[in-house]
Amino acid sequence: MTIDLILGLAVIVFAGILAQWLAWRLHLPSILLLLVFGLLIGPIFGLIDPDVLFGDTLFPLVSLSVGIILFEGGLGLRYKDLPGIKSVVRNLISIGVLITWGLAAAAAFFVMGLNIQLALVLGAILTVSGPTVILPLLRDVRPEGQVGSILRWEGILIDPVGATLALLVFDTVLQTNLREATGEAVINLLQIIIIGVALGWAGARGLSYLLKRYLIPDHLQNAFTLMVVIAVFAASNALASESGLLAATVMGMVLANQNAVSIKHIIEFKEDLGVLLTSSIFVLLAARLQLSDIFGLGWQAFVFLAIIIFIARPLTVFFSTLGSPLKLPEKAFLAWMAPRGIVAASVASIFAIELAHVGFPNADRLVSLTFLVIIGTVVVYGLTAGPLARRLGLAETNPQGLLLVGAHRGARQLATILGDAGYKVIMVDTNIHNCRMAENDALRAYCGNVLYEEFVEELDLGGVGKLLALTSNDEVNTLACLHMSGIFGRANVYQLPPQTAAGLQSETLPDHLVGRLLFGAEMTYRKLNGLLEQGWSLHVVDLGDPTTLRALGEEYHQNLLPLFVIRSDELVVVTVSEPYEFHPNDRVIAMVAPDIALEPTGDA
Repeated sequence: MTIDLILGLAVIVFAGILAQWLAWRLHLPSILLLLVFGLLIGPIFGLIDPDVLFGDTLFPLVSLSVGIILFEGGLGLRYKDLPGIKSVVRNLISIGVLITWGLAAAAAFFVMGLNIQLALVLGAILTVSGPTVILPLLRDVRPEGQVGSILRWEGILIDPVGATLALLVFDTVLQTNLREATGEAVINLLQIIIIGVALGWAGARGLSYLLKRYLIPDHLQNAFTLMVVIAVFAASNALASESGLLAATVMGMVLANQNAVSIKHIIEFKEDLGVLLTSSIFVLLAARLQLSDIFGLGWQAFVFLAIIIFIARPLTVFFSTLGSPLKLPEKAFLAWMAPRGIVAASVASIFAIELAHVGFPNADRLVSLTFLVIIGTVVVYGLTAGPLARRLGLAETNPQGLLLVGAHRGARQLATILGDAGYKVIMVDTNIHNCRMAENDALRAYCGNVLYEEFVEELDLGGVGKLLALTSNDEVNTLACLHMSGIFGRANVYQLPPQTAAGLQSETLPDHLVGRLLFGAEMTYRKLNGLLEQGWSLHVVDLGDPTTLRALGEEYHQNLLPLFVIRSDELVVVTVSEPYEFHPNDRVIAMVAPDIALEPTGDA
């Protein structure tokens, strides 16, 4: 028995966010649990019937929500990433789309027995991937090299491209005269490109102009941005049907790459809104499924899925990367990453309704097959992407690199000694002066807020396995550890001891509020930087070297403050709960008292 609109909306939002949270806790692809929750509240328990609940407004709402999601995805694209990957991305969203379309359509026709019109439409729908699926997978896997940037750009750009192709094919199969249909499709394509790009660019430039002139108060900037996105999306669709997705994506890209105003607060707002919309819309679409339709696809459906995964994607990547400098392992990983997501589900649902209205037989199989591909690709890629990346040498089993939150003087000195010891170090700071000073020291530094999901997705975290929060703000350190524990695991996030808690035992501090406390209970931000100002220096110290031991003297523990222990396969961080215990052959990264003269020990 279905429920009324208000309660129905509450159930949808609750189920969507709960699924996201459980996916984070269980380290599963969120789209899988969104699908499960949608099935539970829809066909299994019958709490929600989306068609009854929303009526004719259902798919306009879905379309608008997808537009906002793609705008948020466009905000994550930076032109600076393009020079080395431009040709591959271009090929993937052009040649690759055509290859995927042709092979998926052929499989739908020959294997699933769809008529040629439905097969062509389904093939076009399955060309899309989606940032809501690919970005979380990349964040978990953290591949090294350029493959992460390539997949990020492809996942965002291919959605409007694939949706536009699907629309053109859909309009064409509804025509009876092929010549007229072809000519109309070309005209429609030009209209979509021109209007979508023009309105998206104009929306972004207009918004940045207003923000730069302080014509929008701070408390209205997020709401005003959302209004502009919706206006651009609606106006673009009104001028050229279904061009709104392209306009929204272009608007996000242009806004992200302008330098006139800061949009960090807008990005943060759009991330939260994107999570809400993605969760709710996917649960809503899953609730429309009929389990009997999926179970009734037969064994042929698994052959169809295998063709999409094992033939279509590898061929797409093979032809799209011809002549590129990518190495074989990078190409292999690209060939194994093409999950489908919310855009495929929404486009298939909309087209299935329209085709059913005009009398196409088996139109409902579009939705069933699309959701089967979504489930199959997310399960296969989600469970195997990490092990494959490690097998190909694109990700480490036990990464020893470090992400330092804070690029102040003390953090820069620590990053330098860690880098000299052979460890990858990335620094993040909101202070542009600190970042520039780090770059002057030949350190890798990013200016941004580690609490922003979109910013974290930009970071090249390949080979990075630990986070050290070193800022002067205890709350920021705590939030950084909480935020990044889902990526690194709670055992690998560390923060300086809170300055108000110096001298307290670790067990008196609430574990759920802090990362593992670094170095020693007294080693607060103020204490660490104070020692450096007093002349203490950072060294790689070989405790097995008699010369070093003589220099340190008998009271070595007063002249030496170990921070890290270098072992054959691991960099061990000294913490409050696990203080350093002297071993005669250890090599440590330590702070050494001012009056101790040590010879350089060399790299690790």
